[in-house]
Parts: sequence; structure tokens; C-alpha cells
Amino acid sequence: MRKLTLTVAALASLCGAALVTPALAVPASPAGVAAPEAMTTTVAMTPMERRMMHRRMERRMMHRRMERRMMHRHMERRMMQRRMMRNGM
Repeated sequence: MRKLTLTVAALASLCGAALVTPALAVPASPAGVAAPEAMTTTVAMTPMERRMMHRRMERRMMHRRMERRMMHRHMERRMMQRRMMRNGM
């Protein structure tokens, strides 16, 4: 049991040391290497594109909401059936 506790403590300290970064951390990429030009430019959307994106987002949100409601109803029905079976109805 002591070995397990010691192992867990050692792993926790190693993981904690790996996650903490010093204040003067060196950047992951060298200073001479820059991102390609295509990745740094912003793209202006037309009103039609913006509206299409907004509608798509709304459809996805509504779909997720409907799925959650269906799952909730399903769980409620199952709970009702369990109560009925337990009460002998």
C-alpha cells in the first residue's frame, strides 16, 4: 500500500511540474519561423455568408436542444414505468 501511495505521489508531482510553465518560457517555435501569410489574414464575410452561418448555428443548437428534450422525455417515461412496476400496477 505504501508503494502505491508513493507511486501516485511521484506521478502527481511529475505531472504538476510538467504542467507548470516558468514565467520566462521559450516560445515553442523559433523566432525566424513565421506562420504562412494565408493563415494570418482575416477574411471579410458578405452579409449572405454571415446569415448562412448564423442559420446553420441556430439549426445545430435547435437540433441539440431537441435531442436533449427527447432524452429527458425518454428518461421520464422509464422512471414512470419503474414506479408503476414497483407499486404493482
